[in-house]
Amino acid sequence: MFSLNNSMRFYLYPYPTDMRKSFDGLSGIILSKMQKIPRDGSVYIFLNKNRNKIKLLHWEFGGFVLYYKRLEQGTIESISPYELKPYLSIKWSELVLLIEGISMKDLTKRKRFSV
Repeated sequence: MFSLNNSMRFYLYPYPTDMRKSFDGLSGIILSKMQKIPRDGSVYIFLNKNRNKIKLLHWEFGGFVLYYKRLEQGTIESISPYELKPYLSIKWSELVLLIEGISMKDLTKRKRFSV
């Protein structure tokens, strides 16, 4: 319970979201705008217009879990919608950098072996 890890899929909704939305409202965005299924085990990420609030919606066995963070100072890096896609697929490491306030624009990822 209450676990997110790097083996999961992470989808970022690149448009501003009304943070008053909860489980049902965010699930509606996932179904209608992102064309995904909310209960597929993926983590769905939403940002508000001011980029100082972030919500993560995740289905675990038995129900939804909603993670919510409000920054007291600063903003989360701006993610512009690329080619008007309904979502962006990001990695666990990119999510951690996003939440920690580290800019991904100037980072260089070194080659790694993957299976």
